[in-house]
Amino acid sequence: MFDGKTLLITGGTGSFGNAVLDRFLNTGVREIRIFSRDEKKQDDMRKHYRNDKIKFHIGDVRDIAGVRNAMYDVDYIFHAAALKQVPSCEFFPMEAVKTNIIGTDNVLTAAISAGVKKVVCLSTDKAAYPINAMGISKAMMEKVITAKARTTAGTIISCTRYGNVMCSRGSVIPLFIEQIKQRRPLTVTNPGMTRFLMSLEEAVELVLFAFENANAGDLFIQKAPACTVEDLAQAVRELFDPQTEIRLIGTRHGEKLFETLATTEEKDKSEDLGAYWRIPMDGRDLNYEKYFEQGDSGLDEIEPYTSHNTERLNVGQVKSKLLELEYVQNELKGWKL
Repeated sequence: MFDGKTLLITGGTGSFGNAVLDRFLNTGVREIRIFSRDEKKQDDMRKHYRNDKIKFHIGDVRDIAGVRNAMYDVDYIFHAAALKQVPSCEFFPMEAVKTNIIGTDNVLTAAISAGVKKVVCLSTDKAAYPINAMGISKAMMEKVITAKARTTAGTIISCTRYGNVMCSRGSVIPLFIEQIKQRRPLTVTNPGMTRFLMSLEEAVELVLFAFENANAGDLFIQKAPACTVEDLAQAVRELFDPQTEIRLIGTRHGEKLFETLATTEEKDKSEDLGAYWRIPMDGRDLNYEKYFEQGDSGLDEIEPYTSHNTERLNVGQVKSKLLELEYVQNELKGWKL
């Protein structure tokens, strides 16, 4: 479906954007446009890839004029531009609003106007039952996606939601490895805290699946195993330096004990697709009266899908998963105790 087509990746200089770029370069896509505000990372990518298929556009999703300028002749969009650091969004919540909510609205408005065929947006498990500014902004982003999908027929807009993507920018595994290399203790917030684990490659496959199979307003969730933060730290320690100390520092501001990928309400209407769940758009309109007369008693028996009740990996299994990652392989190559 991508042969001879043009793909635009917003936030294309980030770790997820790079992984999507790597995957799509192997297809028959005609052109891949990288849209981001970081000219240094764009220059690094230009020198690294040296590929005429890749075109670079400087711009910010907060500025709809700049977004529109990158939309001409685009067939597909993967929208990954976001502020995703929990602490920074917690202290500067309006910045999260501007990028994650207003920026998404700008991308979708421009895409509809330009006649783009399909848009797949990237969300996070922190958008389900959100307690921090980043999660709340992503939850609102999902509501913007649903609202836009309801009111357009020409552009199919869908969303993908992920748990922690291992070794992505700002994630904990690169932090642990750096701490070991600097002979510092591994800083663990709460040993019983659980997080989903998936590789960038696994996550990108869901993007492809969404492009190929999404209906308007669909939310796709990838099933994933999880582990405790303590077991993750122990796995990294055993791979690099078993003598490294683990220091408990306490839960950080805005963190959850476990993450949720699908809420009870979403699980109730989900379609099980094997490796994924499809959650169709809520198609209700403003005529709410007809929904007040009856409820859904079945919700009482449905559990949300969380990092506490998914498949739990032990230390050995986490080590095996880490050893599959190119980032970890490269870090181990040059490492000496």
